[in-house]
Formats: sequence, C-alpha cells, structure tokens
Amino acid sequence: MAAFSSRPASSITRPAPLAESDTLALLKALERKVLWLSSWMIHNANHLRANRDGLKVGGHQASSASVATLLTALYFDVLRPEDRVAVKPHASPVYHAIQYLLGRQSREKLERFRALGGAQSYPSRSKDGDDVDFSTGSVGLGVAVTSFAALVQDYVHLKGLTPEAQPRGRMVAVVGDAELDEGNVFEALLEGWKHDVRNLWWVIDYNRQSLDTVVSDRLFGRIDALFDMMGWRVVTLKYGKALEAAFAGPDGDALRQWIDACPNSLYSALVFKGGEGWRKHLEGDLGQLPGIRGFLAAHDDASLARVMTNLAGHDMAAVLEAFHGIADDRPTCFIAYTIKGFGLPFAGHKDNHAGLMNEEQMASFRRAMAIPDGAEWDRFAGLKLPPETIERFLAGVAFAGRSVRRLTAPAVAIPEALPLPRAARMSTQEGFGRILNDIAAEDSELARRIVTCSPDVTVSTNLGGWVNRRGVFDRREREDVFRDEKVISAQRWQMSPKGQHIELGIAEHNLFLLLAALGLSAPLFGARLLPIGTLYDPFISRGLDALNYACYQDARFMVVATPSGITLAPEGGAHQSIGTPLIGMAQDGLAAFEPAFVDELAVLLRWGFLHLQAEEGGSVYLRLSTRPLEQPQRTIDPALAADIIAGGYWLKPPSPGADLAIVFTGAVAPEAIAAHEMLLEDIPSAGLLAVTSADRLHAGWVEGARSGEASHASRLLAPLAPDAAMVTVIDAHPATLSWLGAVAQHRVFPLGVEHFGQSGDIPDLYRVYGLDSDAILAAAARACLGKIRQ
Repeated sequence: MAAFSSRPASSITRPAPLAESDTLALLKALERKVLWLSSWMIHNANHLRANRDGLKVGGHQASSASVATLLTALYFDVLRPEDRVAVKPHASPVYHAIQYLLGRQSREKLERFRALGGAQSYPSRSKDGDDVDFSTGSVGLGVAVTSFAALVQDYVHLKGLTPEAQPRGRMVAVVGDAELDEGNVFEALLEGWKHDVRNLWWVIDYNRQSLDTVVSDRLFGRIDALFDMMGWRVVTLKYGKALEAAFAGPDGDALRQWIDACPNSLYSALVFKGGEGWRKHLEGDLGQLPGIRGFLAAHDDASLARVMTNLAGHDMAAVLEAFHGIADDRPTCFIAYTIKGFGLPFAGHKDNHAGLMNEEQMASFRRAMAIPDGAEWDRFAGLKLPPETIERFLAGVAFAGRSVRRLTAPAVAIPEALPLPRAARMSTQEGFGRILNDIAAEDSELARRIVTCSPDVTVSTNLGGWVNRRGVFDRREREDVFRDEKVISAQRWQMSPKGQHIELGIAEHNLFLLLAALGLSAPLFGARLLPIGTLYDPFISRGLDALNYACYQDARFMVVATPSGITLAPEGGAHQSIGTPLIGMAQDGLAAFEPAFVDELAVLLRWGFLHLQAEEGGSVYLRLSTRPLEQPQRTIDPALAADIIAGGYWLKPPSPGADLAIVFTGAVAPEAIAAHEMLLEDIPSAGLLAVTSADRLHAGWVEGARSGEASHASRLLAPLAPDAAMVTVIDAHPATLSWLGAVAQHRVFPLGVEHFGQSGDIPDLYRVYGLDSDAILAAAARACLGKIRQ
C-alpha cells in the first residue's frame, strides 16, 4: 500500500477553533490581503522590474480581483488536504498570494512572477513549486479534468488501492464563465453524467465578462438548465447580505426586479461609473417609488456603489454559507455572481481583461489598502488585526494541515519479459491485444494495476480480450442483458466496481483528460496505476490540446494509436494519419515508437511500463498497424532490446564503408526488406536499418550534440561511408526520418506520405504514394546516379 509523504498527524499542533464572527473577520482581512498581493505582484512585474526585451509582461488584475473572495473562502476555510483544485488560469496571482500567506510560496517567486524561476503566469504542476493540483492555461481543460479526477478517485477507492488513511476529497474547479464557451467542458460534463461522478464542485466566477466583451445575458439560464439536466445541484450566489437587506426594505422588490432585469452590459458600465451613475438610472427608472427615494437618500455615492455592487460572490458570509451548506457527494455547480476588477479602479469596464493599474492608480490603491512604503510584500501590512492573531488562524487552516499534499506510491514490479504471442504472420495491433490478454489471465500486480480506456473503439483497437477477462468499471454492479437473455456475443463485458476498463463516448478530448487524471493517480490519491488508452491514430489530432495538457502536468500514461497511415487502405483518407509521428517527436513528455514486429512491441511495452514509473520518465505513444507481417524468427537478446528501445537497429547490417542504406519504420517493412534483397545483387554492402522510434533516435542525437558524446544514431550510421546515401521510407510524413542525413552529413532520399489518403488496397496505395519496393529501388537508383555524377 502507498503511504503519505508528509508530516505525521501527531506532529501538527492545531489551535483551538475560533468563534464564527472571529473567523469571518479574519477571512475578510485575508481577502483584502489577497487582493492587494495579487494586484501588487502584477504591478511589480510590469512597472518596477527591469524589462530587458520590451515585451509586455501582463497579468490579469481584473480577473484576479473577481475571485479573491471565492478563493480566500476555499483555501482558508473550506478545503481539506484531500481536496484537489483547478484554479482558473487568470487567477494565478491570487493562487500564489494565498500560498504565500500559507507559507507555501516564497516572496522571491512572487517578485519574479512571469519571470524565469518565478511564479508561473498560469498555475502549473510541473513549473510551480507551491503544490498546484492541476495545471491550467488552455481554458476549459482544468475544469474538465476535475470531473475525470473524481472518476479516478472512485476507481482507486472502490478497489482499495489508496492508503488506509486517505479519505475521499472533493475535486474543485474554479471556472471563469467564458471557459464555458469551450466545447470540451460540455463533453466532459456529459461523460461525467454517464459515469455518475461524485465529489465534484465547479465554482463559476460569473463576472459576465470575457476577454473581448460582456457575456450574453442569456447565458445564465442555459448554464442553470444544463447542469440541472445532468443531475447536478445548482447553487446560485447572486446577492450579498447588504443587497438582500435593501430588498427587504420599502419597495425592495422593485429594486430586485430592476437589478434582475438590468442587462449585463449596463450593469458593468454602471459598476465602472460608480455611485453617480447608479443614482441617475435608479432615479430615472424607480424614482417614483417612495421606498427607492428613501434608499437613495440614505446613501452617498460611495455608499450607494458599495451596496449596488454587493454581489454574493464578493460577500464572504454568503460564500461561506453556500459552501458549508453542501454536506453530500452530489456534484454541485456554484454560480457565483462577481464583478470583474472588483475593488480596482477599472472594475466593470469592458476593456479591463488585460488592464493594468498605472502608477497613479496603484498609489491610490495602496493608500486605500493602508500599505506603507516598503511594506508591499509584508504578509500582514495594512490589516487592522494583530499579526499574531492572523498567524494563529493560518496555523489552523485545515487545507495546510498536511505539509506535503503530493502523495507517493510504490512502483509496480514489471516481469523480465512480457508474454510474446507466436504466429507466422501478425499485425502489431493484434500482437498488442494478445499480449494484454495474456497479462489479463495472470493474477499479478501488473495485471491489477493496468487500467484501460477507449473512446468507443475498444473492440476495433484489439482491447476486447483484455476487457472480457478484466471487465468494465462501473460504480455499481450492472447486469449484462445479452448474457442474461442467452444471446451469444464475443464481448463479455461485465460492468462492476471490479472492472479495469473505462469505456468512453467518441470524444478524444475526454480520452486524454481521463488519461491525465489516471496518470496523476499516484501523486493525487496515493495509488499507482498503469493507464493505457487506445484510439485511432489520425484522431490524436482531435484531442491534441488535451494530450499536450496531460503531458505538461507530467501525467504518466500509454497511448496506443491504431490503425495508422494509408496502410489502413480501404478505410480511406478520413481515417488515414500522416503527421502523427511528427506530433510524437514534438510532444514533450511523450516517448513515441512505431514497431514493425510484435517482438519489438513486447520489448517496448515492458519498457513503457517502467518508463511510466521512473522518476525521470514520462508517457509513451505506440503507433501500431492492422497490417499482418511475416514475423522474424529470432530471440531478442539484451543488446538488441536496448537498441529497439533507443530507437533503431540494423535488421541487415551494412558492410564497413557501405555506400547505401535503406531505413524504414513500421508497416512498410515488407517493401523495405524486398527492395533491400533486390539491391544486394548490385550493392552487396547495403544495409537495412529498422527505426523503432524516430523520436528517441532524434532526442538522443540532439542530446549527444549538446554533451559531445556519441549518440545511438551516430553509432548506428558510423559503418556507412562518409558520402553514403540513405533511402528512408515510412507510412507518414517523410520529415519523420529525413533528418537522419544531418547526423553524419549523408545524402537522404526520403519517401513518405505528404497528401491526404484515399480508399484502395495496400499495393495500389503504396504505388500511388511512392512507398512500394519499386519506389524504394527508384530512390536508390537516384542516390547511386547522384554519387556517380559527383
């Protein structure tokens, strides 16, 4: 079982709880401090720090201000250590200010906000050091991943994989309302409904302003209805205590109706204009009512502005009441009405998204916050409460009660060799399914820790055998109607909490977000999983943003993408991938492979399971094919296995000083082998190089150039003559292999696919796209002719 990497509970000294009124006063003071620190952090980065390149530093003072109350309430009062939070990207300064007050962030990093080594522009698990749970940046992804994290939490708890002392936590997303324009949020919402996710909160910062404009008035009604339809509880935080008191006064119903009917654009404009603007409109629209005249007479302009902007999302008492009013695990959406830029001079202005306070405005803001010169970074400057009182309160904050919230889990032992299916002809896709099926038959720790998922292509990516043996995960036991009705089916998909396959709808974004959550299970929940996701190779592009997001968080998972390339043949261009190997090469945190033979695949799968768990490891992408190939009859020794993992090996070694080599990857192996055999009659020294990973080969070559050490690519090509030529061939874009000419300045004649695919059989398509043996021989002839001319 995994264990917490944290202080023992007995070592934590917790002060006695405060009275409710004292807690509210302290939270309001901390809210004020959070607003100051987040605003000052951005101001310092833009106006006081040296700007050597002249580029705008930026930051989001207005977007930060709108969630200062919400995040203060969450982190200082509501959250527990087991809760996990995705903070909206533009609230990064508020998040870092809170962590600074909790002692989890340094002043130096705040001073270097958006600079090298400083607090990141957007919260980042891998770049920030203050315990970010989920990276955010590409809007909508941080929201959606919390839904899948809730599903993963259920998965590991129902299987008893978590540490005994680890309670279920809430997965919380603080959501900018403009993020709800992102389609992946609603894809995740629907998938979450299908899987009955629990312990999930989405807190919508409903400030009704996006980057460029004011959000449509009609959005709220749709949000409310949509979440309700998906089985969520919807809690609307609209009016604060001061406004509610005004509504309770004479003609208060008319005031409420006026605000309810006020268009978002007008409300925002009046927020910016202040008390005088509010008074003018209220007098013009409701001045005939004696209660409203009395209400206006009771307030000067400053006081009137405070009351009219008293939305619940900025009222600490209202926020706490709403959050603490939820005691069950039902997914809950809080729609918190807020004001973008609340408390700042450009509050409500439609252009405030990237707005920054100038020096004069900041000086005025500093005076309002009672911050002495030189005390800008002081944790308690400007607060009326004694510092020791605040320190005592912070020491008792439940969220910070555990010194380290990133958990650890023991590595899963991987056998010295995985089961190797034997057949004269086999595709790598079939081999993958058979290897997993054999693992599933074992009662091993490896088998228990693998979890698979697929976007409705489980059977067609050869996961059927695994699922038949291991079942489909569901929070409840589900009946198999076909089995009960004695209808014969190859798929025996028992659905229960014991299942180890998570079936998804056709949405690749959801697949990669689920893989991100599964791949973070060890640090989030203390449970080691080995996730494998399968999809059709061309549709990696459909989920690419989410794949990049998952890798950016250092989530650990395996993507098995199959079938691939024009080799898919009759399926046609809509299902034929071209650029995916280049994606694999370019994607940080992802080691990409394309084996030709099943014995290579077995080696790479084993290495992949180790790589997922290595401290300096990462995720793995296997590009497979449905094309059956003749399998080599050989035993892979440790040296050959190391070459396969490093990216390539000589299937037919060249003679020393050889003038020509054919280099191939993946399913085109038969054409490369046939062309090589024909070449040997005229060029007996020619070699045949199998590249299993252009990605690993290229990465090793680049690293070797930096370090001055020989790379695997340079060692492989060393037997060739200095003026030798290489013909490279791959069922993908030719740039995947054409860079090999730069390793030792050899001439390269690259073959590959540069245009959309089409329907046909393999011989026709390989001929049309120049991947067949004739095309390889023609390229070899050009290479030889070019050397003669030289």
